[in-house]
Amino acid sequence: MQMKYFLILLSISFLLTSPACKQKAEHNETTSSDSDFNYIADRFSDIQVLRYKVPGFEDLSVDEKELAYYLYEAGLCGRDIFYDQKYRHGLLIRKTLEAILNSYTGDKHVPEWKLFEEYCNRVFFANGIHHHYSGAKMLPAFNQEYFANLVLNSDPSQLPLNGLSIANFKQKLSPIIFDPTVDPKNVDLSDGKDVILASSNNFYRDVTQKEAEDYYNELKAKNPDDKSQIGLNSQLVKMDGKISERVWKIDGMYGPAITKIVYWLEKAQGVAKNEAQRNTIGKLINFYRSGKPKDFDEYNIAWVKDTSARIDFVNGFIEVYQDALQKKGCFESIVSLKDLEATKRIKTISKEAQWFEDNSTLMEEHKKKNVIGITAKVITVIGEVGDAAPATPIGINLPNSEWIGEDYGSKSVSLGNIVEAYNYYRAKSPMIEEFGASQEVKDRSKKYYALSDELHTDMHEVIGHASGIINKGVGTTDQTLKNYAGVLEEGRADLVALYYCLDQKLVDIGVMPSLETGKAQYDYYIMNGMMTQLQRINPGDNLEQAHMRNRQMVASWAFEKGAKDNVIEKVVREGKTYFVINDYTKLRALFGELLRETQRIKSEGDFEAGKNLVETYGVKVDQNLLQEVHKRYENLKIAPYMGFIQPRLVPIMKENKIVDVKIEYPSSLIEQMLEYGKKYSYLPVEN
Repeated sequence: MQMKYFLILLSISFLLTSPACKQKAEHNETTSSDSDFNYIADRFSDIQVLRYKVPGFEDLSVDEKELAYYLYEAGLCGRDIFYDQKYRHGLLIRKTLEAILNSYTGDKHVPEWKLFEEYCNRVFFANGIHHHYSGAKMLPAFNQEYFANLVLNSDPSQLPLNGLSIANFKQKLSPIIFDPTVDPKNVDLSDGKDVILASSNNFYRDVTQKEAEDYYNELKAKNPDDKSQIGLNSQLVKMDGKISERVWKIDGMYGPAITKIVYWLEKAQGVAKNEAQRNTIGKLINFYRSGKPKDFDEYNIAWVKDTSARIDFVNGFIEVYQDALQKKGCFESIVSLKDLEATKRIKTISKEAQWFEDNSTLMEEHKKKNVIGITAKVITVIGEVGDAAPATPIGINLPNSEWIGEDYGSKSVSLGNIVEAYNYYRAKSPMIEEFGASQEVKDRSKKYYALSDELHTDMHEVIGHASGIINKGVGTTDQTLKNYAGVLEEGRADLVALYYCLDQKLVDIGVMPSLETGKAQYDYYIMNGMMTQLQRINPGDNLEQAHMRNRQMVASWAFEKGAKDNVIEKVVREGKTYFVINDYTKLRALFGELLRETQRIKSEGDFEAGKNLVETYGVKVDQNLLQEVHKRYENLKIAPYMGFIQPRLVPIMKENKIVDVKIEYPSSLIEQMLEYGKKYSYLPVEN
């Protein structure tokens, strides 16, 4: 299974102004000044919370605004699902924190209360008690005695007691929240472990990795021609020695929330702008009713074909990063409108998809002979929920089913207003001055990096994820490459982007001013993959998150393989480490070589080679370098992660009919989360 989120690399981001994007940057500055829009919201722990504008929304017709509102509501109704998917106690913890925030009668001017609020913010941002990026359990800075005081001085009727006494309730919660050995990792991909038993997500109950793999292999063997994502929307459980699935559908698991999702989808279907969009929404409703993965395929096919409507959406069980076996889809929703002007660049790239495929370094038998159906656009996000928020991707390529992409095509999008908000904040970042290997690198970055990063994202999503084929008779990558599938897929897409970032073709088609743009991306990628992303993990840890593993894998492999020719040089000056690229042309050739091998692994389903590549280059961390990175970051005082408060859509009613929809912004993340908790809590807390 391909997993196609290209996450923003916030830890070393900085605003740059190439000639190609200078006009856009100046426009953003003027717009921000004229409207007094406040991008900056909350700052806590390792998180900076921002806001994003929704330009173009006011220009939509009333019908389009109404459609967006209904799709927005449908997404919010699934919010509880993601909390429960991430952790079996996720709803219990969240509703407890909400109850305390809403009803605590004690002193809120003591330091401990501030620490409690920070913990709440962290949990809300991560959609649970495990860090949104690293997956590690986040421990409170306050102690158990203070937490007991919070519970005792809050309204018992608002606490999710589920029949427990206050004493038993506190006893149940204490190890869940405070014990670092209880459910320490949301997703644990460590080699040699049972990755299901070691992971604390809620996709499996009392099932081992072998039992799960055997179960799905047997299902596949019974119907080898079934191309659907088997197990995508279910929890696998073992009761009385028998393994079965609890399917996520309207009359199954998560039924109360899915019922509400369908209610709003039906209203959206009623105001859809064309027959293709009505058909798409209808097929999604069918899937939520039946729970059959084949019906989800039908929805995805219809969604890919629906290209003309200005308002678009993603809704369903999509990405599988949270499942160590990479089968179970997490709920997410993104509602958007097409940015007509900004779409021109990404469309220019998509039109050349066959050229990029034909001229890549892939083995001929692994190339697509007919690249079809890549619909590329830049979107303006209206609202995100679940696996897409508050931390968000900046690019998406869907559907994830490889056969649908090959037979029907895909949609590849860049989230334009999200990038704009990031760039506003990144302008203040001192990152490049601290970690840039030379003045030449710093100057080039200031001139070209912003465009180079946009192009890398476009190439990653539009060309990278749509590239290559799986050999006949080889199963899907979640079957063949298992817990390494995601890392290898993201690495492959990155390598496609990197290989072509230094190709004259991008200059010739008018999307890149010069090859200096590509060099800026190479500088950044090596710096981040080898070094600066280490700020995101704790000393002593190795890499777990798929994107971090992918970036280190690519950079470390190139560093090692290019050592003979000194392609990338590790330099230490005054106690500070830098990675200097001495030969960009040879580095590009190395990227092409690794791309060829990564695609071969994927095409042939070579598990051992894939495992060896990831474990050798993508997992282990140089602990001395990690400590150095942390020390250098301390003086920069910048957050390694960012995310967003979502706009609030407010319908304006007249005679029971929507006559307009306005956008508002909550003042803080906690305010928004408490509002969501009151309006969109549809799932009960399970004991």
